[in-house]
Amino acid sequence: MVCRTDGASARCFYNSSAMYQALRTSLLSSALCWDADSVRSYQVLFDKLDTNKDGKVDVAELRVGLKAMGIFRHGAAQKIVSSGGQNNDGSLDFNEFTKYLKDHEKKLLLTFKSLDRNNDGHIDATEIQQALAELGIHVSREDAQKILQSMDIDGTMTVDWNEFREHFLLYPAYNLEEIIRYWKHSSVLDIGDSLSIPDEFTEEEKRSDEWWKQLVAGAVAGAVSRTGTAPLDRLKVFMQVHSSAANKISLIGGFRQMIVEGGLTSLWRGNGINVLKIAPETAFKFMAYEQYKKLLTSEGTKIETHKRFMAGSMAGATAQTAIYPMEVLKTRLTLRKTGQYAGMFDCAKKILRKEGVIAFYKGYIPNLIGIIPYAGIDLAVYETLKNTWLSHHTKDSANPGVLVLLGCGTISCTCGQLASYPLALIRTRMQAQASLDVSDQPSMSSLLRTIVAKDGFFGLYRGILPNFMKVIPAVSISYVVYEYMKTGLGLSK
Repeated sequence: MVCRTDGASARCFYNSSAMYQALRTSLLSSALCWDADSVRSYQVLFDKLDTNKDGKVDVAELRVGLKAMGIFRHGAAQKIVSSGGQNNDGSLDFNEFTKYLKDHEKKLLLTFKSLDRNNDGHIDATEIQQALAELGIHVSREDAQKILQSMDIDGTMTVDWNEFREHFLLYPAYNLEEIIRYWKHSSVLDIGDSLSIPDEFTEEEKRSDEWWKQLVAGAVAGAVSRTGTAPLDRLKVFMQVHSSAANKISLIGGFRQMIVEGGLTSLWRGNGINVLKIAPETAFKFMAYEQYKKLLTSEGTKIETHKRFMAGSMAGATAQTAIYPMEVLKTRLTLRKTGQYAGMFDCAKKILRKEGVIAFYKGYIPNLIGIIPYAGIDLAVYETLKNTWLSHHTKDSANPGVLVLLGCGTISCTCGQLASYPLALIRTRMQAQASLDVSDQPSMSSLLRTIVAKDGFFGLYRGILPNFMKVIPAVSISYVVYEYMKTGLGLSK
């Protein structure tokens, strides 16, 4: 996807202020005649970054230098030091600094050649437009020229290898997709329905330890978020199962019934297993998504949106198949009466003894079908909102900011829920059948017909109000916790 909020900003392409140009020229004044093998050239840059003259460039010094060059990406300085450092002392000496730059230049050269479509040794505005279009970003000729101008030093309105290298020399990303990645749909938008497209990680992130740190941060954020909104989630399930045209349950009435029956703490019934299933589901989905992407794409090619949707849907189905018994347990524990079960294991033991193994997969079919509209609409709406924002605002910045990210993620998740909610309601009813003491247990289609016949079409949306009410607080809580976790794990320096 994420829709995680790590936004590798495209502002590196797009900052042409006088101050930026002056600072950049001051730091890399010899760029036009730079010799990639010249130790002296590296020494000049190293000396300018080493402000305390201790023979090392630490994260703080490098961060100041990056900001002077217009590179504001969170964690950029830390990433360079981690990639180039050999003794893990949090800084780079001259030899480490030189080796990092030489390795980085080799990678940048490959990117430059891929941009230089006509092999004339220069990048022009048309080539920038083509490269962005292949990544799904459509910009006008004027905007492409402004992007080009931010890299152009000699005023020719073309960029040669020296200018390109000078511009990206201290930018930690090196391939085109990483350079232009300005945002992505992240798992921090956890609303308790993990049916969306999984997060994607760059090759650089996969080689480092960042990918698992981001997954851990997302999981913790999801756990806190789900715990904070658990009363609304329980009310949703309560209304899905018990509310009908003959037995209407309001928000206040539903809360009152649950509190009278089990006390205030009963509002968090089922939350323990709801939090517990985050880790295995995230792991299964991530691993499956990576494998499905490899099957659907050629080596080294960028995954297209429709293939990303297919891979995400199949990964979601795989993860749901693996952890679905926990979904059934969550529903049963959420709806349990006081004293019905001693805990999760007691609940599982009683279900197994009374109903058999098959009970742990009740509602599996509607749950599986629901992944398709949820993930598809979630991704489609998110991509549409993202591209619409870009088409109207790239003149100022290609970085949407937190509010835009959260807004688009919230809207896309909500649209996905609207499409898949009837199937979610059917799934919950089927999961809860034994707890309702129903002797005959209807199929998905007959249950659907019964609900529509008794309660009408809107009967399929029972409980959607508390579900919508939890979206904004869930997203907000998960985002804040995610940011704190990223800082704690060293992802935001």
